[in-house]
Order: sequence, then C-alpha cells, then structure tokens
Amino acid sequence: MKIGIYGGTFDPPHLGHMEAAKAAIHYFGLDRLLLIPNKLPPHKFLPKDTASESARFAMTELMADGIGSTATAVDLELLREGPSYTADTIRALRTKYPDAQFYLLMGTDMFLSFETWREPDFLAKEVTLVPFFREEGSSHELFAVQTEKLREALGAKIQMLPLETVHPISSSQVRRLLHDEETQDRAGALLFPSVYGYILRHHLYGTCTELKNLSSSRLRAVSYSMMKAKRIAHVRGTEETAVALALLWGEHPEYARRAAILHDCTKYWELPEQLALCAEYGVSLDDLERQSVKMLHSKTAAILSEHQFGEAPEVCRAIARHTTGAPDMTRFDQIIYLADYVEPTRDFDGVEELRQLAFSNLEKAMIVGLQTTIAELEEKHVPVHTNTIRTLEQLTRIVEG
Repeated sequence: MKIGIYGGTFDPPHLGHMEAAKAAIHYFGLDRLLLIPNKLPPHKFLPKDTASESARFAMTELMADGIGSTATAVDLELLREGPSYTADTIRALRTKYPDAQFYLLMGTDMFLSFETWREPDFLAKEVTLVPFFREEGSSHELFAVQTEKLREALGAKIQMLPLETVHPISSSQVRRLLHDEETQDRAGALLFPSVYGYILRHHLYGTCTELKNLSSSRLRAVSYSMMKAKRIAHVRGTEETAVALALLWGEHPEYARRAAILHDCTKYWELPEQLALCAEYGVSLDDLERQSVKMLHSKTAAILSEHQFGEAPEVCRAIARHTTGAPDMTRFDQIIYLADYVEPTRDFDGVEELRQLAFSNLEKAMIVGLQTTIAELEEKHVPVHTNTIRTLEQLTRIVEG
C-alpha cells in the first residue's frame, strides 16, 4: 500500500495544499493520503490569530473531502501532547501500517532544512521524501545540492513532485486578506469554497461577516461548507436551472439563485439535530416527517434560510416545499421544486423529456415529476407524504380544467 503523508498547520488549508495533494495522489498512485494538522509545529510559532485545533481539523476535513476519497484528515498529532515531531507520527503510523510505503510531502523550504528535524536518519529510512516547489523561481540548484547531500549522509530516498501549476500561496497571506473586509473575497479565491464558507460561518481570522444578506458568492461558500463535496455539483446544477427557469417564467432570478444555493444546506444533518431545530422554532411535524431526514431537511433548510441567513419569505417557503411539494404551490415554488428535480447531474429514465417540459409547461412538468416520485416510492414500499399526493391531485384538476 502506498500512503502519502502531508502535515502542516493548515491554518487555513488553501488551494496550494490541495493542488500538491492531488498531484501526489496522481503522480505516485497513492492508495491513501493522510492530511495531518500539527498541534505544535517544531519549526515555527503559531500566530496569535491561529484557529482552534478543532477548527483547523474541521477545515482540513473539508479540504480532504474536496480532494476525493483517497484523502483523509487525521487528528493523530492534535491528540498528542507536545511538539508535533514527524518522527513520532511515522512511528505511530508504522504500527498501524507495517507494510506500507510512506511518501512524506513537504515544501522545498522544509526539505532544505530536513537535517535539522528530529531524527532525520530514522525518517530517511522509513519514508520517501517528496519535496515540491511552493513558489515560482525556487532554486533548482539548491534542491539538487540538498538532494545529493541527504542521499550521501542519510541514504535518503527522494522523489521530486512536479506540479503543473505552482500556486504562490501561504496561509499567512490568506489570513491577512481575511482580516480586511475589502479583501476577504480575494482570500476566498485562494481557498476551497467549503473552507472559505466555514471560515465565514465561524468568524475565524478576524472575519465578522454578518450571515444575513450575504452576497451570492459568500452564501454559496457558506452553504457548501455544510455539505459533502459530492453534493456541490447537484447544488450548482440546481442553481443554474432555477435561474434559467425564473428568467423564462417571469420570477425573481436572484431569489431563485438563493433558494437553490440553500435548499440542501442541512441535507447531512443527523435526525436528532433536524428535530431539535424544528422544535426550537415551533415547526409542527407529522409522524412521517419525524422519522425522515430526507423530508426534514427541506424544513430545517428553510428555518436556517429565514433565521440565520435572513432570506425573503418566498425563498424560505420554496425551500420548505422543494421535497414533498405542497398544495397551493406558487409558480416560484414550482420552479425550485423542478430545478432540484431536473438539474443537469440528474440521470433517470425520462429526465430529458421532463427538462424540456419544465421549460414549456411548468404545471404539466410538476404533474409528471410528482407522478414519477410517487411511482418510485411505491415501488420501494416507501410511504408517500400526503402533501405530495394532494399537490398532484390539485395540479391535475387545474390542468384538466
């Protein structure tokens, strides 16, 4: 098994980290890549505005999720007291993976000072050193000299990681940009969107962003930070489709955009958390809703949209109705329901015909969508919510006159 090991403060993790991680997975054919936030880095002091250990780990998890299933955030060093010596980490990992080949990723600055690390001779025997250039113009001559030196002195195994694009990004640069409201979005462009959203949502690094009335780009990042990376493509597709339908049918395109961005923001909450939020805001639930996260997430997403993000009533109502439907759905409600149903990543029998119908006859598209949903649920012996049945009956009466 080939295992990559990439440690750092990740304060915060940025696109430079992500690109190096992705490149290593591809170049070395890694089976796993472990992203390990330091507790106390031996070679530098943590700045005053350092995020908490739990926040740094949460951001590293979001970055790992964005990289893909090969990457995993590991809290091994955060749980260990004292300085985060790589030698101690490798010993712990060797116990867990006795036969693995370890590839230790590092920027050239760390590589050039490798002999000052704790137990460099031990590390040289246990891992393949994988340095990469963090900035354009890094000295290849210095790298070549250090490579030869470490090979002769320690018998080190060294393989350079070539990067197609070098991102001259540092976490300290990102933190400086985040401190100033006017440059926060410049910082956001250097971060995986979910990481940026997490920072805004938890007011890290001096960010004091009010979560109500966020710009669409910040709202997007915050929403993405609350879901798995694999869900983001669906949410993007829903946003694109909702805006197109709103423009066609004469509804508010920005409202459609915001409803789509937020419609699945609580999709990954556990059932107790969903129920607690509904209870806190006095939202009544029937027996079926109390047992189903799939149904509850539309209501809890609507609650957050109203109370945390300050969205318009039309937006919140459409989000609340996007899963089961509801009698007396407005045209805007129908647009959000159908955008979720037929966005570009959806792939089921009849979806292309339903997409076309949504752009030609909204109510008929709703009927087909509801009928399809009911048929699928009945085939799986899953109860159908009464709102879905009543919505179909009402729309059928309207269309049939």
